[in-house]
Amino acid sequence: MNPTIKDVAKMANVSIATVSRVLNNLGGYTDKTRQRVNEVIKEIGYQPNAIARGLINKRTQTIGVLFPNVSSSFSSEILQGAEDFAHGRNYSIVVCNTDGDGKRTMKYLQLLREKQVDGIIFSSSELRDEYRAVIGNMKIPVVLISSQSNDPAIPYVRIDDSQAAFDAVDYLVAKGHRKIAMISGGKEDVLTGTPRVQGYLRALQKHGIPFDERYLVYGDFRFESGCREFENLLRTVPDLTAVFAASDEMAIGVLSAAYKHGIKVPDDISVIGFDGLQLSSMVVPPLTTVRQPLVEMGQMASEILIQMIETGQTATGQIVAHSIVERQTVRTLA
Repeated sequence: MNPTIKDVAKMANVSIATVSRVLNNLGGYTDKTRQRVNEVIKEIGYQPNAIARGLINKRTQTIGVLFPNVSSSFSSEILQGAEDFAHGRNYSIVVCNTDGDGKRTMKYLQLLREKQVDGIIFSSSELRDEYRAVIGNMKIPVVLISSQSNDPAIPYVRIDDSQAAFDAVDYLVAKGHRKIAMISGGKEDVLTGTPRVQGYLRALQKHGIPFDERYLVYGDFRFESGCREFENLLRTVPDLTAVFAASDEMAIGVLSAAYKHGIKVPDDISVIGFDGLQLSSMVVPPLTTVRQPLVEMGQMASEILIQMIETGQTATGQIVAHSIVERQTVRTLA
């Protein structure tokens, strides 16, 4: 038979309420008592039940995190930050891979409701009204990462995508490039696709470079679309000197396709990515990129959410700083 909280209290010679307070870091006991309770827990192998603990503090110490593509490097770095902070505050994380599918997202929200999570981090996908309604009925807080909602009261953590794209193209122009192509995300992607295209166009306009629609193509942020769209660009605008890819995965796809065609980077073509994934420093040549502090963004979202859970107070959105990481895929033209 599994040991119970009553067994712990009896062996530690304290009340059940004291054991509960130790388990939930609520205070009201001495260090000696906390040490004794933890020793007994370890000695008898007691495993606290999250639901049972939730009956006492009305929380299960769990957070739901929803990603459209949990296997991507982008998602894994955000998750690392969110989980690191949550773990330090004795929260566990339930990860859901929605695959960008509305029905699947609704199914996962129902699952998180059944699991009685204390809050939700919603990443890289639009928080539609139907999702917001479900979360509202759950009466738990939600924080967005690289996402948006029609409700301005919902806090978020994100960069200024339009300004970051502007800075990437401005950087290329400063290096002497004027025939600059862009591989964007999806045409209908209002979260990050559209703002980054707007930044690209603003930078061209600032420098008096006429926009040629042949230089703007659309992928889906993934490696394969970077390969495909770069080959399309080679056919339609073979005189281009630089490519701005709206994700590091697509930029790495450009590097791969360039190698396949015997095109040298940066001697023949310059490439700048977007995201600052750890992977971007590992490719050959190492990728110049616009860095989002993804791990830090995950930590910030987790911190904001837990603060809302524990205080019941609302929070405001956070725009975090981006930066350009110079490596070896952009050259200066004479």
